[in-house]
Amino acid sequence: MDFFLNNYSFIINFVEVIAAITGVLCYKKFSSTPVKYFIYFLVYVAILELIGAYPTYVENFDYLSEVKEFLKGTKFEENYWFYAIFWTIGSAVFYSFYFREFLESDYSIKVIKYITLIFIISSLVYILLNWNLFFVSSFYFVNIFSALVILLSIVLYFMEVLNTQKVLIFYKSINFYIAAVLLIFFLIKIPLLFYDVYFSRSDMDYLRLNATINILCIAFMYVTFSFALIWCKPQNN
Repeated sequence: MDFFLNNYSFIINFVEVIAAITGVLCYKKFSSTPVKYFIYFLVYVAILELIGAYPTYVENFDYLSEVKEFLKGTKFEENYWFYAIFWTIGSAVFYSFYFREFLESDYSIKVIKYITLIFIISSLVYILLNWNLFFVSSFYFVNIFSALVILLSIVLYFMEVLNTQKVLIFYKSINFYIAAVLLIFFLIKIPLLFYDVYFSRSDMDYLRLNATINILCIAFMYVTFSFALIWCKPQNN
């Protein structure tokens, strides 16, 4: 478990970059379908992770010592704010948009739109009300709400697949693999978010276990994305 804890960022960055590269290589195949937005998102995530690791860079690289001193004592010394905006909120907005692209039910589309809007507004209000904490800690409310928005989008997508002719060829659709692996990921991740509240950051056993589960889930998710991009053929829905 120490291996995962010591190499946490590297392993996650590696699988995300591999998925992004796979997406770029497969872009031509999906360029006329909404899957191209998913490829854009994979590239976005890879770049996001590389930029978001700036606290590690300034801590480990001597030539960034001036940047380290500049950031020291400022609100931007840690990267909680960065991931809250560009990952936690950003990923929920993207996936709600993405799965709407494949829905035919006006009701489901409206539900996702309104829930996403409520999520964005409530997250911004929560951040403003807890402005000082925004830069030094994660917000469990925003994290859990984000995961629930994504889960809702996935569930509505699966419900429509099961109630239409799409169910006959679900295994050929890249969106089935994207939705399925995201469902597994968040069904594991959400309980961890609840448990996180009750454990201290000084509890090394918990940190090792949490890091191991996160890495295995993230690696499985992005490897599945890469496989699906390579194996699946483009579809318009």
